[in-house]
Amino acid sequence: MLHLPYRELPAADPGVADRRSPLRFLIWLARQQLGTLSLNALFGIGWMVSQALLWAAVGAALDHGVAQRNAKELYLWVAVVIGLGLFQALCGALRHQLAVTNWMNATYRTIQLIGRHVAKSGTALTDEIPAGDIVNTVAADAMRIGGAFDVLARFIGAIIAWVVVSVILLSTSVELGLIVLLGVPILASLTTPLMRPLHAAQAAQRETAGRLAALGSDTVAGLRILRGVGGEEVFLQNYRQQSGRVQRAGNRVATPQAGLESGQIILPAILTGMVTYLGTRDVMRGTLQVGQLVAFFGYATFLTTPLRTAIEYFISTTRGYVGAGRVLRILNVTPLVAEPVRPDTWPEQLDTLEDQRSGLALRRGQLVALVTETPADAVAICDRLGRFVPDVDGVLINGHALSNFSVTETREHIVVSDIEPRLFSGELRHELIPHGPNTDERILKALYAVSALDVLDGLDDGLDATIEERGRSFSGGQRQRLTLARALLTQSDVLILVEPTSAVDAHTEGRIAQRLREVRSGRTTLVATTSPLLLEQMDLVYLVEDGRVSAQGTHSSLLASSPAYRYVVLREES
Repeated sequence: MLHLPYRELPAADPGVADRRSPLRFLIWLARQQLGTLSLNALFGIGWMVSQALLWAAVGAALDHGVAQRNAKELYLWVAVVIGLGLFQALCGALRHQLAVTNWMNATYRTIQLIGRHVAKSGTALTDEIPAGDIVNTVAADAMRIGGAFDVLARFIGAIIAWVVVSVILLSTSVELGLIVLLGVPILASLTTPLMRPLHAAQAAQRETAGRLAALGSDTVAGLRILRGVGGEEVFLQNYRQQSGRVQRAGNRVATPQAGLESGQIILPAILTGMVTYLGTRDVMRGTLQVGQLVAFFGYATFLTTPLRTAIEYFISTTRGYVGAGRVLRILNVTPLVAEPVRPDTWPEQLDTLEDQRSGLALRRGQLVALVTETPADAVAICDRLGRFVPDVDGVLINGHALSNFSVTETREHIVVSDIEPRLFSGELRHELIPHGPNTDERILKALYAVSALDVLDGLDDGLDATIEERGRSFSGGQRQRLTLARALLTQSDVLILVEPTSAVDAHTEGRIAQRLREVRSGRTTLVATTSPLLLEQMDLVYLVEDGRVSAQGTHSSLLASSPAYRYVVLREES
């Protein structure tokens, strides 16, 4: 088996999609893989045309070899038949391999576009589109888009093969040639009235399926609460009703789709009957040779393939068009944080990060704590520093506005680990390596720093262990320590941790506090916390009241001088 050159997926850069319409999006996808699509079409043409020419060679072997008892001619045309068969097999294998490649390229490029947009959009996307619907788009619609490119080469090959057969028939019989030349598009056009209702029915079915996925996602997420208030039966009934709507929508899709698929059988049968009848009549009249009649039978049988392929292509393209519309619904959501038109070059060294609105200032290499009366106040400041909100006025990097820099570069150099970080399903080693390669030795050092080696010891497969969705198999404290290790492994210039030890016991918290300085040596770290064990390890502590820094100093100095600080940290009344 021949193999084409290996290509890494997903692509390093998926590009900037044309989001003006579903058709333009599909055309843009085709341009991104124009080379493989063109090569696939070439092999598709070779595969289809060789099938058509095979019958011409068989007919010639009968007329020039068998009928005339000419062994040389017979051997010649038998060799041509064998050669065409081998060429067809070769083209078929390469066509199929490239078809799968094009399907995967289109599918994964679409998924990659969605994934990047989800990362950039923040809560703006889920505020407009339910999370379950987004997942359904990735799982179903991206595959349907890929399916349209899978059939494309065969469709192009079908058109060329139809032209070749028509020319052959025209050269033999003008009447039969015109029937084929005009009959195939006329019969194919009979399926056109079914395309619009199929498109509408598929769009409606896709919409109801998305709502069902969103309802299921929301129900699972709130299952504990539902059990607490006894609401399982109500949501079960809602799910049943929505599931019924999906079933009815699917039934409505079946009618036009069944009509199209029936056309794949009935319409070619009509054409086959016409060609067979007229070809037999010409043989009886003596205007057609026996070998030519056999070839005509072969053509009549072969022509069912291009017609079926054309109908299959229309069905796949309709599905892809509907899927592209769902993808654009996601891609056209405006991100919460916009990229600057002409971003500044990121500084070679990040010396200072300031929030003028609150008065907070971080300097390179410092271990700094942020103390606020409520977690929401700390989150607001950390979101500004990490540029997770649109309004970052007053946030400066080395004296330059943070909003002037690329969001992508900001994410690379400033990492925020929020109060409820998530674990995803997959191998633990990959969970702990969010960016680029890291050695097991470095991973183990990070796990030691967050006192999580005991979590690793409890797993039979160690770093190769598979993590369940959201890390359900771990306790809250274990999840928190693993996500903290993941944050440390980013080795970012600035690391912002929001309540990183809220779910661990005091002994574990103490060990983490002592080791944090060493593992972040030379880099800037901000910890939003009210834990005395962490605060006493900090170089500098900021107390923020009503959105502004009201006091700063070491933990011990603030305990001695600030009643407000003592109240927040120790709950000690002044």
